[in-house]
Amino acid sequence: MFDDKAPSNAPEWSVSDLAGALKRTLEDSFGHVRLRGEISGYRGPHSSGHAYFSLKDQNARIDAVIWKGTFSRLRFKPEEGLEVIATGRITTFPGKSTYQIVIESLEPAGAGALMALLEERRRKLMAEGLFEAARKRRLPYLPRVIGVITSPTGAVIRDILHRLEDRFPRHVLVWPVRVQGDTCAAEVSAAIRGFNALRPGGAIPRPDVLIVARGGGSIEDLWGFNEEVVVRAAAESDIPLVAAVGHETDWTLIDHAADMRAPTPTGAAEMVVPVRVELMAGVNDLARRHVESALRIVDRRRSDLRSAARALPTPDALFAPKRQKLDLASAKLGPALSRNARTHEAQLLDLSRRLSRVSPAARLATMRARLDAIGQRPHQALTRSLVLRGENLQQISRRLVVSRDTLLRAERTRLAQASDLTQRVAERLAPALRSQIARKADRLEALSKLFESLSYKSVLARGFALVRDAEGQMLRSAQDVTEGRALVLEFGDGRAEATGGRGGGVRPKTPKPKTPTGGDQGALF
Repeated sequence: MFDDKAPSNAPEWSVSDLAGALKRTLEDSFGHVRLRGEISGYRGPHSSGHAYFSLKDQNARIDAVIWKGTFSRLRFKPEEGLEVIATGRITTFPGKSTYQIVIESLEPAGAGALMALLEERRRKLMAEGLFEAARKRRLPYLPRVIGVITSPTGAVIRDILHRLEDRFPRHVLVWPVRVQGDTCAAEVSAAIRGFNALRPGGAIPRPDVLIVARGGGSIEDLWGFNEEVVVRAAAESDIPLVAAVGHETDWTLIDHAADMRAPTPTGAAEMVVPVRVELMAGVNDLARRHVESALRIVDRRRSDLRSAARALPTPDALFAPKRQKLDLASAKLGPALSRNARTHEAQLLDLSRRLSRVSPAARLATMRARLDAIGQRPHQALTRSLVLRGENLQQISRRLVVSRDTLLRAERTRLAQASDLTQRVAERLAPALRSQIARKADRLEALSKLFESLSYKSVLARGFALVRDAEGQMLRSAQDVTEGRALVLEFGDGRAEATGGRGGGVRPKTPKPKTPTGGDQGALF
């Protein structure tokens, strides 16, 4: 049945050994590489925190993975379609027989990629409504406390403090942050949220306005202010925020999310406070105009009062018509009272006559006459009604007796028919039940034979053995057998205990002097 082949001296490899040798060869030959390509198939971090995607160009692609710890430290996060330069080491994944790059650092491939990434992020945040003009608030006219988020060692904070001192000295709180580098975005967003977390009236005063400031630089230097975490912190700030990042021609995403954008840090200081001297001059001018206006109003009201006083009539002229009307009314009062008394007396007599006709005595006499007229008529009507009802009851009783006999005869007929039907159904049910039981028994026997033919014990009966460790776990490879490890060998006719030897061999616990006479077909060891 089998073709005879010449013996070969080539060593035998296990799949795991070959995969390991290929892995070591690839890692030793390449080590760390810098790879340029386009990100493809990126769907965000896996639930484990690792990120899996591919890098491709026009002719080839390679799988890439970023472990969870490295992913959290990346300055630029992967995005679908972004061209990047990845630094990492080449290795293989034996589970899929593929090679891949384990990325340790990631950066966009040039300024063009940065601008493409910046534009894509700007459109995404704009679609979420973070740049809407409706959500921006007006700055307070004269804040009591100003919060500044910038580097404490640069010229920016000195320019802001000097400009505030020249215009209108205010209490300033500085939150020191790095304005460049990998931790810039995290520190700036933490500073914005930290100022917002201060409670009014607390030990540290809560600012009325915030300034996020930095000097000019390249797009890479200003990139920390383009990160989503900074933009979202600026958009969520309850305190009005002024962004003063870079020079007038520099634009970052925080400029769109802030309530106000200043061309320079000095311009931000000019936006948040007015000029004190100009304000004092304006207040003095308003006070002078207020006093002059008040004096003019007093003079005009005094003149109006004099004119109104001249137009008023004398007291005699005011009371003369009223006094005359009072004299006429007193002359008419006596005759009017007499007429009113006579009118009410006539009404009282008319009501007395009407009440006498409906008095209780008159009503009782009328009711007594009606009762005498009725006499014995109710008693006679009641007697006739009782006689009629008795006759009706007798007729109903006779009809009920006839109906009861008819119903009893119909029920006896229905019960006899139901009994015959039940007997016929029972005669057909017994053979059908026996036939169903026979079919189920045949199917159970066929399944039992199929189970016996598929059981692994039938394989053991042909000379094979099943290897387990001391805990009962099945061992599938010789690499799982280590020296001194307790083993259990299950044969077709029972079990035997053994101990693992060197090189993956097996030594029985009790030596057996008997040497097998048959071939080695079906033996695992």
